[in-house]
Amino acid sequence: MKLGMFTLGYMRNPLEDAFKDAKRFGYDGIEIWGGRPHAYAPDLKNGDIKQLKSFVEYYGVPIIGYTPEINAYPYNMMIGDEKMRRDSIDYIKLSMDMAKEMGAGFTLISASHAGYYATTEEIWERLMLNIRELTDYAEQLDHKLILEALTPYESNVVKSANDLVEVFKQIPSNHLAGMCDIVPPYVQHESIMTYFDKLGEKMQHMHIIDSDGSSDTHVMPGEGNLPLQELLEELKEINYQGYLTIELVTAYINEPRLYTKRAINNVKAMLGE
Repeated sequence: MKLGMFTLGYMRNPLEDAFKDAKRFGYDGIEIWGGRPHAYAPDLKNGDIKQLKSFVEYYGVPIIGYTPEINAYPYNMMIGDEKMRRDSIDYIKLSMDMAKEMGAGFTLISASHAGYYATTEEIWERLMLNIRELTDYAEQLDHKLILEALTPYESNVVKSANDLVEVFKQIPSNHLAGMCDIVPPYVQHESIMTYFDKLGEKMQHMHIIDSDGSSDTHVMPGEGNLPLQELLEELKEINYQGYLTIELVTAYINEPRLYTKRAINNVKAMLGE
């Protein structure tokens, strides 16, 4: 297993700080969050991509994937009129272009809340419309698109392994895959390990963190209620070879360097390293 750093926690710091720390603390790769002040897709297109690629070369830390910010500020492909949907889809396509150019292994997206007035039928019709178009684009680019399930606190669209299975059933493509952030299944009393059983070869990435068990809060590994060490042991047992991105987010943005170091130390200790 390889450990990745997520850069959202560095949103108040220069992006280069994340690369420096990933190198210093022993992360195997870096997952780029796509939001200002750094790695926002339009800014990358306008020239910032050169600096990002220079960080990869200088620090020798590969980019695992690119995760553009698409959960409602200002982009959400699941809500609003057709103009808003089109704007979001075009933004994701641009993000995929930038991911391909930066050498990222995939672009990671999620389906944010569709609003309280949308019916299940309307939600899935719009989801399929969006994912089909994005998958077609991924095939044209020869780039991987990964879909993440969210917690019910965040979304009423794709929230479980079964939801992902249904998406892949309706849109079969080698360029579309899934992943597991371990908080959504944990807070819904869904088995985390069944993601591997249900998704099979489509299970291609993970976000690991800890949880309080009753919200979407991402807690420092080893400091919540999730049986994380036992989960890591199970991942070893099944010989999982993919990346585990340690997804520290907004709860730790005041001291990203300190918390990023603690996070990888905690996880490595659980792995016996």
